[in-house]
Amino acid sequence: MPATLEGQLVVAISSRALFDFEQENLVFEQGDDSAYMQLQLARLEQPAPPGVAFSLVRKLLSFNSPGQPRVEVVILSRNDPVSGLRVFRSAQHYGLGIERGVFTRGQSPWRYLRPLRAHLFLSTHLSDVRAALAAGVPAAQVYPQSVRASDAHPHEVRIAFDGDAVLFSDEAERIYQAQGLGAFQQHEVDRAGQPLPGGPFKPLLEALQKLQSAASAGMQLRTALVTARSAPAHERAIRTLMDWDIEIDEAMFLGGLPKGEFLREFEPDFFFDDQTGHIESAALHVPSGHVASGIANP
Repeated sequence: MPATLEGQLVVAISSRALFDFEQENLVFEQGDDSAYMQLQLARLEQPAPPGVAFSLVRKLLSFNSPGQPRVEVVILSRNDPVSGLRVFRSAQHYGLGIERGVFTRGQSPWRYLRPLRAHLFLSTHLSDVRAALAAGVPAAQVYPQSVRASDAHPHEVRIAFDGDAVLFSDEAERIYQAQGLGAFQQHEVDRAGQPLPGGPFKPLLEALQKLQSAASAGMQLRTALVTARSAPAHERAIRTLMDWDIEIDEAMFLGGLPKGEFLREFEPDFFFDDQTGHIESAALHVPSGHVASGIANP
């Protein structure tokens, strides 16, 4: 039978999101890809340090067991194939079960998300993220300067999401931007029993829900909604998740308070938000990615 990824959570990730290639990237950005390739080749036996999304990937792969693959991680990189040798060698060094990769030597690799049927794409390139989101793939721009994940929860994947324009559509956010907080609150109270349309990360949340049901004593999954909403607008968010038959472990309705310190206490392996201000604050405390969708990202 041909190989298939059917039934698995598929995560596509760039090499810079998985590993810390910031020193090497300085050479890459100078436009001399031959020098970059030679540098990576010279460092072939030197494992790259873990990057921002390393903890997330390592823990997700821990859901796999012999004969029962549940998570597939694929490298999707603008690196050249020769530099890809170091990427795979580094993954092997850390015991990451990564076998598949696409290396495009400077070209955008996002189009390969479609045959992969990826549930998530993580990249440091904003243009690739925008293209992936436009194609309907949950995607986020990884902030390489983000704090690395805590080691406090070795047997639990922790993922935090913003609500509007991430899990939910930006329908309510548009009201807020155009008419202010009062109109937003009234809009949500009037529609408390009407589920919000899904946002770009709803498919990922659904896939994680299935993975969560397969959790074992070895690895668990914990999710959190971290939103600027507050009562009474909280009700529509909760009822929407109930309508989707999705359970969130924690919900933080912060009413505009900075999210960073709350995320620091939750200690996620990754946090997703559509607003750069929230991401820049969060990145001081936790691994973070910008979801370039909705009215906040024209």
